[in-house]
Amino acid sequence: MFRQIKPLFLAAFILQTCIIPQTVSAQVPVAGVSRSLAVYRKSVLSAVKYKLALDIPTEKSAPIRARQEITFNSGKIDQTLQLDFKADAKVISLLEVNGKKVPVKLVNEHLLIGPDLIKNGENHIKVNFIAGNGALNRNADYLYTLFVPDRARTAFPCFDQPDIKATYLLQLTVPSSWHAIANATQEYVREEDGRKIYQFRESDLLSTYLFAFAAGKFHLYKGNLQGKNADLLYRETDTAKLTPSLPAIYAIHEQSLKFFEEWTGIPYPFQKFGMSAIPEFQFGGMEHPGSIHYKESSLFLDRTASRDQLNTRTNLIAHETAHMWFGDLVTMDWFSDVWMKEVFANFMADKSTVEPNNKAESDQKFLISHVPAAYAVDRTPGANPIRQELDNLNEAGTLYGNIIYHKAPVMMKQLESLMGESAFQSGVREYLRRFSNSNASWPDLIRILDSHTSADLIKWNSVWVNDNGRPVVTYKLEQKGGLISRFTVSQHAEQGKERNWPQQLKITLYYQDHIKELPVNLIGKDVVITAAEGLQAPLYMIFNTGGEGYGRMPVDPALPVHIYDVKDPLSRASAYIGLYEQMLSGESIRPEELLELYKKGLLVENDELNLKLICTYIGQLYWQFSKADLRIAIAPSLEMQIWTALSQNKFTNQRKQLFKLYQDIFLSREAKSRLYQIWKEQLAPEGVILTEDDYTSLALALAIRDDASKDILRLQNLRITNTDRKERFEMIMPAASSDLQERDLFFNSLKQISGRAKESTVLTALYYLHHPLRQESSVHYLKQSLEMLVEIQKTGDIFFPQSWLQASFGMYSSVEAANIVEEFLKLHPGYSPKLKAKILQATDNLFRARKLDKQ
Repeated sequence: MFRQIKPLFLAAFILQTCIIPQTVSAQVPVAGVSRSLAVYRKSVLSAVKYKLALDIPTEKSAPIRARQEITFNSGKIDQTLQLDFKADAKVISLLEVNGKKVPVKLVNEHLLIGPDLIKNGENHIKVNFIAGNGALNRNADYLYTLFVPDRARTAFPCFDQPDIKATYLLQLTVPSSWHAIANATQEYVREEDGRKIYQFRESDLLSTYLFAFAAGKFHLYKGNLQGKNADLLYRETDTAKLTPSLPAIYAIHEQSLKFFEEWTGIPYPFQKFGMSAIPEFQFGGMEHPGSIHYKESSLFLDRTASRDQLNTRTNLIAHETAHMWFGDLVTMDWFSDVWMKEVFANFMADKSTVEPNNKAESDQKFLISHVPAAYAVDRTPGANPIRQELDNLNEAGTLYGNIIYHKAPVMMKQLESLMGESAFQSGVREYLRRFSNSNASWPDLIRILDSHTSADLIKWNSVWVNDNGRPVVTYKLEQKGGLISRFTVSQHAEQGKERNWPQQLKITLYYQDHIKELPVNLIGKDVVITAAEGLQAPLYMIFNTGGEGYGRMPVDPALPVHIYDVKDPLSRASAYIGLYEQMLSGESIRPEELLELYKKGLLVENDELNLKLICTYIGQLYWQFSKADLRIAIAPSLEMQIWTALSQNKFTNQRKQLFKLYQDIFLSREAKSRLYQIWKEQLAPEGVILTEDDYTSLALALAIRDDASKDILRLQNLRITNTDRKERFEMIMPAASSDLQERDLFFNSLKQISGRAKESTVLTALYYLHHPLRQESSVHYLKQSLEMLVEIQKTGDIFFPQSWLQASFGMYSSVEAANIVEEFLKLHPGYSPKLKAKILQATDNLFRARKLDKQ
C-alpha cells in the first residue's frame, strides 16, 4: 500500500521544491540574472550559437577588442529581449540585429533588443565591443577565463544562465610567443603580421560558465590520454616538480577517465581533453570541458610530497574528471542545484580512488577529508541547508561552501547505503542518459532514484538536503551483573526544530583482548541495539568507527585513557574528531586537557593522515583556545615534545609534518634560534627535506615574531628564482612586515579591486596580517573587513567572501574581536541573510572560545 501511494508524495515534493515560472516584468531590468528572466528566456530561445573573436594585445593595460555573432531560434516574443552584459555602453561600437544597425541601450547590466527586431525562427545579432577584463584574469604575460557562476556576462554579451546551452566558435589573436587552449579542438594556428591566430572548431554544447580558454607565455606539454592528444599548458620551471609530476598527472587522469566511463556506461562525452596549470588559480580546479583549469601548485609536487598532498592531487583530478559527466554533460538548470554537480564530483572522486584491498584507508580518507570541514559550518548559527533557494545569479557565489563540498558527500554516501550500490548506480545511469547534453534539477534526480528503491526518499531528503544542522547523538548503556542489559542510542537536533536524521553508523566495543562491532540503523529518535544485550560491558567504546555517520558523537569518559591503544587508524580518526567536537560543545573535555592528550599522540601516532589531523587540532587549540600567557607557559614543553617526536619518527613525510607544526607554534628563544639557523644555512633537520617553498614559509613564520631580523624577507625574496613565485612573495611581504605602517598600506590596498585580483595570494597574506602574534595591532582591520564584504561578494570569485572572512577572523578569540562582530550585525539588521550566515560561520570559533573562557 505505501509503495503504491509514494508517487503522490513525490509529486507534492516536486511541486514544493521547484520554482514556478514567472512573467518577466516589463519595467526596468533587474541587475544580474533573475530567476524569472531565466525562465522566460528558456521558454522562447533555442539553438543558441556564439561566434567570438578576441584580439589580445601584448600589453596587459591595452583593451581587448572583440567581434561577436549570436545566432538563436525564437518563437514569437512579446517583450524586450535582454542580453546579459555587465559593462558600460561605451564599450560597444556596433550593434546589429538581423542585418539592421540599432542604437545601443544598456540598462542594469542588460543589452536590450526590442521585440519588433526579433523574428520567428533564426535570428542573428552582431556586436563589436571591448571585452571586459574582470573574468579574463589578465596578468603581465598570460590570461585565463573563469566565468562561474555568472561572470561570462562581464566579458561578452550572452544569455548567462546554465540552462541555455550553446556552441562556441572561438578565434584568438595573441602575441606570437604565446600558446592557447580552449574547449574545442584547434582547427589551425597561423602567424600573421607578427601575431598568432588560433582558430578553434565549434565546441560541444556548453553552459556559459563552462566556456573557457587560456593563453599566454606557457610551456606546452603534448600528452596523450586514451590514445588521443591531451595538451597541458603550464608555467612551472622547477624540474624537481616537473619530472615526477607530468607522468603522474596523466596517469591519474587516465585512471579517472576509465573509471567514470565504466561506472556511468557513457564514453567520455566531449570532443577533446586538455588542461591548463595556472599560477595562483582561485580554486583547486575548474571543470571546463577540453580546458580544465588547475591551480599549478596543486598539480606539480616534488618527491617529498606527503601522502596527504598526493591524495589531494589524486582527488582533485578525479573530481574535475567526474565533472565531465556530472555538471558538464548533465548540468543543473539553476544554480540553486549547483551542489548536485559538486556532490557528485566529490562523491564519485572518492569512489574512483578506493583501493579494492584497502577500503578502511579509503574510509579514513573520506572521514578526514569531509566530516571536520562539514562540521565547521553545520555546528554554527549560520549553517545552511545543502539545497538553497536563489532568486538571482548575482548571489550564486554565496551558495558555495563546505556544506555542498563536504556534508553533501556524506549525505550521498548515506543515500547509496539506503538504496544499495547497484540500485543507486542504475538510477544515476538512467539520470545521465535521460538528461545528456541538457539540464536537470534535484527533483528530476530524486524522481528517477525513487523508482529504483522502496525506501522513503521524501522523508530522507527533507532532513538531509532541505534542512541545515546536524544531530547530537547520545547513548544510555544499562548493565546488570557486568553484562549489557539494554543499550539505547538516541539523537536530537543540535539547534533549530526537532527532527531525526536517518543514517547508518557503527559502534565498536573494546575489551581487554578483543573488540565487538555493532552496526546501528538510526532511523528515529531512539534505537535499541538488541545485538548488544547479554554482551560483557566494555572497557570503553567509540562511536562512528566506520566513518560513515554524521553528527556530534558521544565520547566515552574512559576513551582518553585508552585512545592510543586503538589499533585501527580509522577508529582513532573518528575518536580524534569526536573529542574535538565535544571540546567545542563545552560539555566534557577542556581545551587544555585535549591539547595535552593530542600532544601525547605526537610520539605514538604512526598513521600519516591521523598525525596531520591531530597536528591541525593542536594548532587550533594552541592559537585560538589558549590564552597568550598560557601559550607562553606551555610553548617550551610543546616544542620539546614536537622536536622529540620529529627526531624519533621513522617516516620522512611524518617528520616533515612535525617540522611544520614546530614552525607553526614556536615561541621560545631556543626554538627561534634553531629555526633561524635552519633557514639561514638552508640545512634541514635530519630526515626532513625542505624545498624553496618550505624555506619561504619558514622565513614568513620567523618574520612575524617580534624580535625577528628585518632582513629575513628581503633575503628570502632574493633566493626565489621563479617569476610567478617571486611576484606572489612580494605581494605577501608587506602583510608580514614588522612595520605597522607598511601593514596598514597593504590592508588599504585591498580596498581596491586591483589589490584583490590575486585572491589566493591575498588570503595567504591575510593569514600573516591577522596572525595571533599580530592581533593586538591588526584587530582594527576587522570592522573594515566586514564593511567591505558586500563589495567583495560582488567583485570576487565564488569562494572569496567566505575565505576572506575565515582568513580575517579565523584565529581571533579576543573580547574586542567578538564585540566588533556583534556591533556590526546589530547596526545592520537588514543585512543580506546569506552574507550574515557567512559571518556567523567564520566567527563561530571566536564566540566558542569566548564562551569556553568563561566556563
